[in-house]
Amino acid sequence: MKKINSQQVYEYVEKHISVFHQRRLDSVQNKVDLFRILKHKNPYLFKAKNILTAQDLVKSFLDAFLQSQEETLFGDFIEGFAIFVCDMVYGAKKSKLTGTDLEFEKNNIVYIVEIKAGWNWGNSSQIKQLRVNFKNAKKILRAKTSKKVIAVNGCCFGKDNKIDKNGYFKLCGQKFWELISGDTNLYLEIIEPIGYKAKQKNEEFIENYARVVNKLTLEFSQKFCDDGIINWQKLTEYNSSFKNTKQNIKL
Repeated sequence: MKKINSQQVYEYVEKHISVFHQRRLDSVQNKVDLFRILKHKNPYLFKAKNILTAQDLVKSFLDAFLQSQEETLFGDFIEGFAIFVCDMVYGAKKSKLTGTDLEFEKNNIVYIVEIKAGWNWGNSSQIKQLRVNFKNAKKILRAKTSKKVIAVNGCCFGKDNKIDKNGYFKLCGQKFWELISGDTNLYLEIIEPIGYKAKQKNEEFIENYARVVNKLTLEFSQKFCDDGIINWQKLTEYNSSFKNTKQNIKL
C-alpha cells in the first residue's frame, strides 16, 4: 500500500472535471434535437402537469434529457477517478471481467468492484444481473489464484447500512472511498477540487442553454402550437401514432 498523494488527486480532479464540463456543454450545443427528444418523452405526464406555454414545455423536455446526459457523463468521471485513486494506492487495474470495473489486491485479498455513482441505482433485474456477474467473475479468478476474492458494489455517495448482500458487499460513500484509498477522509477532500471553475463553466453552460431553449421553443411553436396554444393532440400523434409509418402489426 502506498500513501495517497493529495496533490496528484487535486490535479487529476481539476483536469478531468474540466472534461466533464466540456462534454456537458457539447451535449447542449450539439446533441439536442427537438424531434428526437419529443419521441422519447411522455406527453401524458407533461399534460398532467398542466404546462401551458411552449417554453415551459420545451424546458421540461430539455431538462429531462440533459439530466440523463449529465448523470452518464459524471458517472464516467467518477468511475475514472476511483480507478485512478485505487491504482495510486494499491496498483489497481480496470477490470476486463464482465460487469466489473476495477480489480485490486489489499491485505492478500483480491477485490473486484462494480462502481455506481449513487447508492439507489438499480431495479431487481439489474441487481440480479450484478449477482450473476460477480459469481462468474469470482469463478474465473478462483481458477487463477488461491487468494480470497471479494466482490464489492461501490457507490460513490449515499449510505446503505446493510453491507452484506449475500454474495457481495455494498459499500457506499465514505466506506467505498476508504476501501479503495485507505483514507477515511477522502470522500470529504474531493469536494473542493470537484468545484474547480464550476462558476465559470456553469455561466458558459447557462448562456448556451438559453440559446438552445429559445431555438427549440421557436421550432416547437411552429410545429405544435395553434394560435399560441399547445396542440396536445398533434404532439401526442407525433410521439405515438403509427398512421404515418409502414408498420402493419397484426395481433
